Amino acid sequence: MRKNTLKQLLKANKTALNAWAAIPSSFSAEIIANCGFDAVTIDLQHGMIDFAQALTMLQAVSTTNAIPLARPSGSEAVQIMRLLDAGAYGVICPQVDTPEIAKMVVSACRYPPVGTRSFGPPRGLLYGGADYFQHANDEILVFIMIESKQAVENLDEILSVPGIDGVFIGPNDLSISYGGGIGNDPQGEAGEAIETIRKKAADRGIATGIYCGDGDMCAMRIKQGFQMVNPASDAVLLKNACVSQVQKASGETLKKDTAGY
Repeated sequence: MRKNTLKQLLKANKTALNAWAAIPSSFSAEIIANCGFDAVTIDLQHGMIDFAQALTMLQAVSTTNAIPLARPSGSEAVQIMRLLDAGAYGVICPQVDTPEIAKMVVSACRYPPVGTRSFGPPRGLLYGGADYFQHANDEILVFIMIESKQAVENLDEILSVPGIDGVFIGPNDLSISYGGGIGNDPQGEAGEAIETIRKKAADRGIATGIYCGDGDMCAMRIKQGFQMVNPASDAVLLKNACVSQVQKASGETLKKDTAGY
């Protein structure tokens, strides 16, 4: 089976740059996958993407060295399995607030006897290779998102679930959950919770990732100790690039977006 180079990077405690694809376009996915990112995450939760579009985007990413990942719209086993069958080499599941949800996510990503994933990966076999079934449990990445006060309160139990490869923090929702506003660098309780999540996961040998608003924030989070970061989404990057060009052409000062998905 084709090796998951992202998983190898994270296991070696190295940092990884992850692109975030929210635009429903295989061409857009192909462009960002050719920019030097270690992985590209197809976002079906907040991105404007359905399964058919996600399939073509996974195919586009698969022509590059970037590892194709997907964020399903939730923790439903059927969608997780379908995205893996379509060739995603890992998932970043949102709103994992309890250990029960974490167990369900892990189980959906692993074939028996470890989990309950159903066999039938048409693109998994094409992209991964003929021996996909024999090695998929070792190569597929399972990231769960910690993005609520409830999840932080249940953190020890969630991190104790076997089979979790990494935690990925959603700072916007985490901030809102603690009574703050949107923003990828929340302060106060939410800011303290981010470091608590990172440290507790790292202490257990679990990889850590966090959504960032731009490259400067990525550098800050890497310095903090996070392993996987992304400089906003393709939609935000496109918007900011267009805003920048309008600003240069018109001389106006327009606000940069660092919070959006």
